[in-house]
Amino acid sequence: MEIRELRAFVAVVEAGAMSKAARQLHVSQPALSQTITALERRLGVPLLVRTSTGVQVTDAGTTLLGEARAVLARHDQAVAAMARHTSAGGGVLRVGVPLELPPDLLPSALARLPDTRVQARHLSSVAQVAALRAGELDVGLVRERPAGPDLDATLVVTEDVGVLLAADVAEKLGSPVRLEALAGLEWFAFPRAGSPAWYDELAAILRSHGLDVGPEVPEEQRLIVELKIPAVSAGGAYAFAPPEWPYPLPDTVRWVPLAGNPIVRRTWAVWPATSRRRDVAEFVAALEDHRRTGSGV
Repeated sequence: MEIRELRAFVAVVEAGAMSKAARQLHVSQPALSQTITALERRLGVPLLVRTSTGVQVTDAGTTLLGEARAVLARHDQAVAAMARHTSAGGGVLRVGVPLELPPDLLPSALARLPDTRVQARHLSSVAQVAALRAGELDVGLVRERPAGPDLDATLVVTEDVGVLLAADVAEKLGSPVRLEALAGLEWFAFPRAGSPAWYDELAAILRSHGLDVGPEVPEEQRLIVELKIPAVSAGGAYAFAPPEWPYPLPDTVRWVPLAGNPIVRRTWAVWPATSRRRDVAEFVAALEDHRRTGSGV
């Protein structure tokens, strides 16, 4: 048995349904179902009974549940204990990274850690928080501040978001463009499951300006930055982007500021409250210094 299989099994039992557990784990429901089926096949016993309303635990599943929780707790304790051995620096710093960070943010922060090897993982905000709580990340950069006393957080980036438009549409609407002027265009959105609070904030702002949010993007459809350009350049859609968007724009697409800056995107650095790692503290301090100097704001 693997740790990921045990973690998936516990999540399904606690959620009571495959679909809900898949959202919490930030994986597709078919992939999660395959993981549970593989675990049952390996153990040679059914662990769950699937029904139209959710799942029920078998006797064998109840036995495994207690053992799995104990194993996961011990695993997480071991990960935390080993992390303390690298508290003086010179170790590996596992960092969660979202899309579209200001291009100079990470380089300036990592320059403060010349003896630390960094492992960066591109993950949604929800996936980063889950990884932090599972001991799989040391610090994350997320678009919504997580609740609960187990994680500490500090605001490190504030960006006045603008809009990407086809060049002819941008010329027609002018600059800065009023948000309500985007009526009739489709919002190139991201899956809500990856960052619910940020999605809901954006959706509320759009609705307050009379704009149609459109259907929710399926959670298994990840936002791919490169797809923004063809979607926008066709002329029927718009996408939000910060002023320091770290990707080249073709002549067919323009970045335009929004009148009154109605949309502000915030990024928090988040780390376990029990962390005593010096490299985590130095990394977060460097991010805070970056914000105080005005870069990326």
